[in-house]
Amino acid sequence: MFYGANLPFGAVQAGPSNNYKGWDWCSGYNYADSILIGFAQTHLSGTGIGDLGDVLVMPYTGSIASVAQNLQSHYLHATERSRPGYYAVHLEDYNIDAALTATERVAFHQYSFPAHQHAFIQINLTTGNADKAVECFIKELNDSTIIGYRFSRGWARDQKLWFAISSSEKFSSFQIDSAADNKEAVSKNIKANISFAAGTKKVLWKIGISPVSTENALLNIKEEIPHWQFERTVAATEQKWEKELSKITIETFADSIKTIFYTSLYHTMIAPILFNDVNKDYRGTDKKVYNKQTFHNYSVFSLWDTYRSWWQLTTLIHQDKINDFINSLLAINQQQNRLPIWPLMGNETDCMIGYHSVPFIVDAYLKGYRGFDTMYAYNALKQTAMLNREGLSELKANGFISTNVVESVSKGLEYAIDDDCIASMAKALHKEDDYQYYLSRSKFYKNYFDTSIGFMRPKSINGSWKTPFDPFESKHNRGDYTEGNGWQYTWLVPQDVKGLIQLFGSDEKFCKKLDSLFIASGDMGKFASSDISGLIGMYAHGNEPSHHVAYMYVYAGQQWKTAEKVRQVMQQFYTAHPEGLAGNEDCGAMSSWYVMSAMGFYPVSPASGVYVLGSPILKAYTIHLPDQKKFEVTTINNSYTNMYIQSILLNGKPYTRSYIRHSDIVRGGKMVITMGPKPNYNFGKELKDRP
Repeated sequence: MFYGANLPFGAVQAGPSNNYKGWDWCSGYNYADSILIGFAQTHLSGTGIGDLGDVLVMPYTGSIASVAQNLQSHYLHATERSRPGYYAVHLEDYNIDAALTATERVAFHQYSFPAHQHAFIQINLTTGNADKAVECFIKELNDSTIIGYRFSRGWARDQKLWFAISSSEKFSSFQIDSAADNKEAVSKNIKANISFAAGTKKVLWKIGISPVSTENALLNIKEEIPHWQFERTVAATEQKWEKELSKITIETFADSIKTIFYTSLYHTMIAPILFNDVNKDYRGTDKKVYNKQTFHNYSVFSLWDTYRSWWQLTTLIHQDKINDFINSLLAINQQQNRLPIWPLMGNETDCMIGYHSVPFIVDAYLKGYRGFDTMYAYNALKQTAMLNREGLSELKANGFISTNVVESVSKGLEYAIDDDCIASMAKALHKEDDYQYYLSRSKFYKNYFDTSIGFMRPKSINGSWKTPFDPFESKHNRGDYTEGNGWQYTWLVPQDVKGLIQLFGSDEKFCKKLDSLFIASGDMGKFASSDISGLIGMYAHGNEPSHHVAYMYVYAGQQWKTAEKVRQVMQQFYTAHPEGLAGNEDCGAMSSWYVMSAMGFYPVSPASGVYVLGSPILKAYTIHLPDQKKFEVTTINNSYTNMYIQSILLNGKPYTRSYIRHSDIVRGGKMVITMGPKPNYNFGKELKDRP
């Protein structure tokens, strides 16, 4: 996880950084570590690849550091203090107290130095988090201001970041190397050391960042923190977090549930991040500057992960941001002639599979958002779906992707989900030919289903089944599935669960196979993806393709089994401890599952506007909606053991459906759910009550 100070969806994530030592340090910080190398202004949050860590700053004492010296300090978790928008720690090796807060585009640092020690701060542009500096620039603008940039290559292949630093204390010296007071430098490797007058006890630094220029970075500082009152900024930042976190207010029957819920909700608001300046300038994926735009531009969309539940949660509680998010995706389409896959700081990483900008755009449109060009968006969906990349040419020609293409089964299944979304928008726009075409493509998932064994199975180019086939085997980045195996991907048909049930032959056969998923045990092989974690049998909650699976029982009339499995996952894989998640957070994906499941519903089909009921673990909650509307839910007799829905009242009337629509929630209302220790086998059983 990102650990530090930021605002909801802010451009800055100011926090501590450790030395990068591999996957567990992808976010820049690992709780198991004990050495800090400084405080960077940008971090990722729970991704499977490391990057960012830009403009690393380290306060220190003693004597001025050399360029070759790698500054670091031990720290203790006992001295760390963290709450939304604030982070503090004691640097043991230097006896310095450091505290951080932030506005949207500016990090605010406060360093308290020990008496009778010389105070220094190093700016390290060489070191990032798993990336390499390509070109850096730094300049002392005056005796309390520094400007510069850091261009780097990593997961983001061409990241460009400009910065400005404003200091509360004047510099005694500014040294780009240990020999002379150079005023500026351009290099791949830059470390600048700043010293302060003897007796300096406290230094405040405002560090503004920009994707455009140092002038804009200075403007961001001027507009967002025009003063030197650190605690005032802390208070304002906390107020903004309180406002966002209070969009859902809850009552719980256990304090740990409240901690887990709000920690999860907090995690869902770290990404995507603002990627423009206060004047709405930003730099596109084409590296051109777009001045004074009419929308706020965002980046860091982990689309493959977040289309499953993060987006739907966002459409409930951040309605004011939806159009900006969609316009950000459409702007990238305009700049690179296809919708983004995984946009990162003005770069297309092409990470993961599918074209999952599609569920975002379609779901927004179907939920009534019109703050973007509808026809441009629709044409962007079609254009992206008709490309000849990543197996799409085979898919269009043959109805499936063969084993000639790596991860063929997963790609075909993910494309089917996106194509179903396009079909839904085509239908809404009365584009009948497009509707029929993309609906037929959404059914291509059936071409992977081997009825003789009941698994989604890879095919050779001639259409024959791949032999031998082992549904347990997983080959990371080289097999037929993406971060998974046949057991997990057999269920990746959230857009047409009824169709999948028909492939199995009956509700009973479907549920029997689904039961076996949660008890299956086998060797995944030496090349298995480390993402396959949080296992219950072969159900892998630590990775997103499994996230909807527990809710599929509802479609076969066994809602009570969904309740059992969802409660098991919530109680087993989400804890109020440092290692409180079963897998990568992936920019809010893991936590959004918990937030929605704790409230008692989940969006199985991503752009349907339908939420499937599970088992609410909250005693009561209120979703605070725009225009002072509220959706209030009260549970009766709820507890760890009383996990089963017995009956529901919606706005005072009996409600027998095992799902609820987005439209029912956003218009406001009251729901009362009676819980019990034993299943009500009839709840949601009738065909008319199933989603």
